[in-house]
Amino acid sequence: MNRPSRRTVVDLSHPIEAGMTTYPGLPGPVISDHMSRADSRPRYTPGTEFQIGRIEMVANTGTYLDTPFHRYPDGADLSGLDLALLADVPGVLVDATGTGRAVGPELLEQHEVAGRAVLVRTGWDRHWGTEKYGDPEHPFLTVDAVHRLIAEGAALVGIDSVNIDDMADLDRPAHTGLLGAGIPIVEHLGGLDRLPASGFRLHAAPPPVIGMGSFPIRAYAVLD
Repeated sequence: MNRPSRRTVVDLSHPIEAGMTTYPGLPGPVISDHMSRADSRPRYTPGTEFQIGRIEMVANTGTYLDTPFHRYPDGADLSGLDLALLADVPGVLVDATGTGRAVGPELLEQHEVAGRAVLVRTGWDRHWGTEKYGDPEHPFLTVDAVHRLIAEGAALVGIDSVNIDDMADLDRPAHTGLLGAGIPIVEHLGGLDRLPASGFRLHAAPPPVIGMGSFPIRAYAVLD
């Protein structure tokens, strides 16, 4: 009998926990029981119990995906985004560690990005869970890098920093350009140091919520 081949799956998401800070100024999630195990016991036969959880959070919590609707009122929301852009997408890793804050187009030259999930590793995820993570001196994509990603037809762009844009730039050119071109964005990735430069496939699908532009995801890569 043939056994399925073993695969390496790399988790690229930060866990969501009560009270955590994802982005400076946004409230942390509130996690509680809607129905606790103790409350459920009288409803069922002895030995049978359940827990139903409840979470209250802003959409931009943890590792999350931005759809065009996040930036544009007529853009595709979570329910309207093409799953082909989010599931089983061939990926490339752009290593921007040690290159300074501004990630420019020169780092893309050695990569084939057309139709691929382009994940930018800056190493900023090492600050996750600390005040340093929200520092305005975080890494970001330059306008020229964004233009190149759009021109070459990236399927998705992700980064392990607190924002794909420079927080000081209120024009938000990366969000404006990429989402305007129909290219979804994933922010607050983690563990990109565990990925090869290529030879992996990304999965980053959110639930299909109507009327929302961002939502947490369980982003992971399957190595070929």
